[in-house]
Amino acid sequence: MEIKEDIISVIVCTYNQEDTIGRTLDSILSQRCHLPVEIVIGEDGSTDGTLAVCQAYREKHPDKIRILARQTNRGFVSNYFDCLRACRGKYVADCAGDDFWTDETKLEQQSAILEKNADVGIVHTDWLRYDVQTGELVPPDESPRRCPLPPEGGWERAILTPASRPAIHLCTALYRNEWVLQAMQEYPRFFDPEAYRCEDIQIAFFLARRGKVAYIDHPTLAYSWGGESISNPQDEEKQFRFWANMTRLSFDLADTFGIADRQLDTFLQRRIHKLLMHAFRSGNPDLRKEALRLQREMHIADNRQTLLSKFLMLPGVWTVMRHVRNAVKANKIST
Repeated sequence: MEIKEDIISVIVCTYNQEDTIGRTLDSILSQRCHLPVEIVIGEDGSTDGTLAVCQAYREKHPDKIRILARQTNRGFVSNYFDCLRACRGKYVADCAGDDFWTDETKLEQQSAILEKNADVGIVHTDWLRYDVQTGELVPPDESPRRCPLPPEGGWERAILTPASRPAIHLCTALYRNEWVLQAMQEYPRFFDPEAYRCEDIQIAFFLARRGKVAYIDHPTLAYSWGGESISNPQDEEKQFRFWANMTRLSFDLADTFGIADRQLDTFLQRRIHKLLMHAFRSGNPDLRKEALRLQREMHIADNRQTLLSKFLMLPGVWTVMRHVRNAVKANKIST
């Protein structure tokens, strides 16, 4: 394996984000770090002016910015892994084209921890949601903030069974490039964009499996929220596809590495209920069939929530309940 340079590579995947990509790049270029920083932009065939903005930044910073420009859109995960393979750095960070970093010392703090602790594979931080409608920065939810100690059950389980927020938000992290590249060689199935339309869960999982996880209890990321995105699609069927894929990835990783306990079972039951409710709201019986097929394949037992969801989707009941739900929504909007 090629030895990486003693620099930091920052992946920026972007598609049709001409209004926000400059803010993202500015937040990276403002970093004050003792290690050199390169920015690898994956421009995924945008149809707006995103590429032109990226090219203008490269002209100003030719020593720091490289662009991997695609003629057609390949999708976020393919774009990310292409950028990762192109990274020259010993350490890798990433920031999506509609997000931005809020701390100019982010990379300096994280790289110092990695350089002093050879057994640490990834350093992540707290983060805030950036409301694209109001411009406000707010905590992601009411759950407790993270702490430097491993969560109950260990980092691997926490990564596979996230609650209201991910155990590790990869856009806050700095991680060892070599460790991830080795995992990609040893377990290529988990890095196949066609099989799993996700990159962050498996990266965080393999890093935590190999070494320690470090945490900085301070927000460094503004994560855009409130608009259409890969992790926040507005369409019910798109949401179903997204969460079904994430659930399959968590299950397959747990199955491959022998992780089985009540925490995982409860998580999978909640995910099946979530999928059934997306299917219910979509009105698409094929999605219901797919959710039930996943439940059978993963040997997930019913709980009260899944039983109620299945009842609501019985022939006749489903139609009535959707009419009731739509009437309630219409009444709320009118009032």
